[in-house]
This record gives sequence, C-alpha cells and structure tokens, in this order.
Amino acid sequence: ARFGGDVKTLDSLKGLRMVDIGCGGGILSEPLARLGAQMVGADPSEENIAVASEHAQASGVTVDYRATTAEALVEAGERFGVVLAMEVVEHVTDVKAFIATCASMVRPNGLMVAATLNRTMKSFALAIVGAEYVLRWLPRGTHQWDKFVTPEELELAFERAGLQVTGERGVIYNPFADRWQLSSDMDVNYMIVAEHPKEPKS
Repeated sequence: ARFGGDVKTLDSLKGLRMVDIGCGGGILSEPLARLGAQMVGADPSEENIAVASEHAQASGVTVDYRATTAEALVEAGERFGVVLAMEVVEHVTDVKAFIATCASMVRPNGLMVAATLNRTMKSFALAIVGAEYVLRWLPRGTHQWDKFVTPEELELAFERAGLQVTGERGVIYNPFADRWQLSSDMDVNYMIVAEHPKEPKS
C-alpha cells in the first residue's frame, strides 16, 4: 500500500524495484518477483547465484541474480525502493559499515528491512544449540553468537546511516502450527524496518 500497490492482488509489488542482499538460493527473491517486484538478488557466492538462477528459470520467474556485493552495487550507482538484508547482518565483519552501505541504496520514500539474531542467552540456546546441534536445521558452525546484534545496536547503525527506525518485530517459530510468525518477542529472531526521516512540515 505504501508504494501504491493493492495488497489483495497477485501483482501487488508491480513496479517496485527491490534488492535482496545475501539472497542465497533465492528463497525470498523469487516469491517477491512473483508478486511483481523488479527483483535483484545479490550474493557474493557464485554457487548460490547459479542455484538461484537455475531454479528461477525452471519456475518461469524473472529475477536479476548477481554474484556481487552490496559495496559493488553502491559503486555501480544502484538505487532501490526496498533494500532487504535478511539473515545476513549476523555474518558481516562490520555491522555499522554494512548498514551504511545498504542504506545508501535506499531511494527517497524507500525502505530498508533487516532481519537478524539478537545476542541473548535465549538466542544462544535456541539458534545455536537448538537449531544447529539438536534439530540440525543448520550445519554446525553456521552462526557465531558473539556476532549476533542487539536491536539497540542495529537501531544505532541505522541512525548513523541516516535512516529512522519505524518498526520492530520479533519472529518466532510456532511448533504447533509448524510455521514462523510475527511476535513481540525479540529475544531471538527479529526484524527492523527503517526509512529516510520525513522532513518537518513548515
């Protein structure tokens, strides 16, 4: 609705240019493209991009997959209505620099959305011990707990990058429904939405 699309239609994101930083195999890029977004999927791994491209082609979905980095996109002068950094912040070396790089690609009136893991004992127990060792959802060593980012740290990174946080939500797994859902609980997984500060009315 923010960008003029009708959320009830199958092409609700038509005309909206988006980038998925660290897109992996395209698990998010492809559904967004199906909704009409002009989708760019960026990942430094040639292997990930090859897998994502092959799947999109087989599915008849158009995604502009690129084996590249956020920094390279900025150098090329790329700008987007929405910049997504989903489950990638906890893997970067310099969170502040990464957020600043991504934020510089957000067009006026655009959004940046980041999803990551909070640095709490609860996240250590669930995201590392639970997901990697007990449930084996992820390979062991996928995450380093000391690189997890608290909401306060991420908010500050957005602020220093010139964006204003407008929304925060936790994401939890509901074992009874076997699905992920939004929650007020931000102790483990959470998402933050930010935008350019609105100019005060004169």
